[in-house]
Amino acid sequence: MKTGFIFLLFTFVGISYLNAQRNCTSHTYQQDAFANNAILKNNFAAIESFIAKQQNQNTTEANRIESSIIKIPVVVHILYHTPNQKIKDAVVQNQIKILNECFRRQNADTTNTPARFKGLAADCEIEFQLATSDPKRRYTSGITSKYTPIEEWEAKDDMKYTSKLGMDAWDTKSYLNIWVCKLDNVAGYSSVMGGPAEKDGIVLDFNAFGINENSAVTNMGKTAVHEVGHWLSLKHLWGDDYCGDDGIADTPKQSGYNVGCPSGVLISCGNGPNGDMYMNYMDFTNDACLNMFTLGQKARMISLFNEGGVRNSLLTSRGLDAPLIFESPLPEEDPKWLEVKMYPNPATTELILDLAYDIRWFGKIISILNLNGQVVMNVTVTSKTQRIDISKLPAGMYILAAKKDDGESIKKRFTKL
Repeated sequence: MKTGFIFLLFTFVGISYLNAQRNCTSHTYQQDAFANNAILKNNFAAIESFIAKQQNQNTTEANRIESSIIKIPVVVHILYHTPNQKIKDAVVQNQIKILNECFRRQNADTTNTPARFKGLAADCEIEFQLATSDPKRRYTSGITSKYTPIEEWEAKDDMKYTSKLGMDAWDTKSYLNIWVCKLDNVAGYSSVMGGPAEKDGIVLDFNAFGINENSAVTNMGKTAVHEVGHWLSLKHLWGDDYCGDDGIADTPKQSGYNVGCPSGVLISCGNGPNGDMYMNYMDFTNDACLNMFTLGQKARMISLFNEGGVRNSLLTSRGLDAPLIFESPLPEEDPKWLEVKMYPNPATTELILDLAYDIRWFGKIISILNLNGQVVMNVTVTSKTQRIDISKLPAGMYILAAKKDDGESIKKRFTKL
């Protein structure tokens, strides 16, 4: 049975990091989005109504284009701040493999599904493949990678915009976009169905992406499975409320989330004799204990691909077609250092500042002060390699100073000969 304490703790998911449990903040993210956007709430309600109609009419399978496996083109955007965060392609490919095994019920641990639930376990007939063509029909590996000066991101979507030092989404009607970055106290979250197209996709923390032997909770790449489940309209099993409703008939009601790796029958919300379905991918138990989606969850996800469904356009994506152009966009060069460099020092006519590691310095004012603290020059940053003419300064010692909006500052002493 759940305790009141455990349920109360759920309300703080996404605020404080708990190593002993999965930390998905999709519901909190969704509620914040609804609070700030009435249109989004209406869009979401319309999608829910569409899903309910599909389920009521029992046309989910009938309306599918043929009876084939649904294949979703994927692009993974890696935003790294340190070299060890620059994930190798093999890690990404393995994460896609894990997604496919879980959604197709081909993972070895399906044997751990309890007998009482085996008849409900589903091969969802959904697969994921790294894109072979980008939106301009150029060759791609389906993986993009970029250095960012942002050390840690909040679950507020800034990583989804190049203008905010993240990476813009590829056409979200044709690709599942996955952003991988260092998240602040969160393992991952999904966008809200019906929200802005440029935000559509899932975000995962580095420590929850792929195989991670340092975590007992997210060590097998199943956080991605959980978040893609959200992206395909699935809710947490407890409906994000005490004994809430996840909208799926064959998932038992439960009072809240489970943590760790339970065993036996856990009764809550009068769901005996079978108890909680804590091995379902939409609970919070450890990766090693998650091994199933249900037939009802499958039907709900697949309904999105029916005509008029929010994911229907993925069926006609060109993302898995052979590319027409075999030139990949040139990757951005990594900065050679992660701080502002000033040279030469001493200087005679010119100072050079290398600001390439952080374009947030653009537009900021650099001040040069004498040793009495008086400002003798102001210069606006207009280039990654900013040149400052100091030829008219009298010989002596000076201080170069500047400050960014995030509070980071430069303070360097130099000598003018």
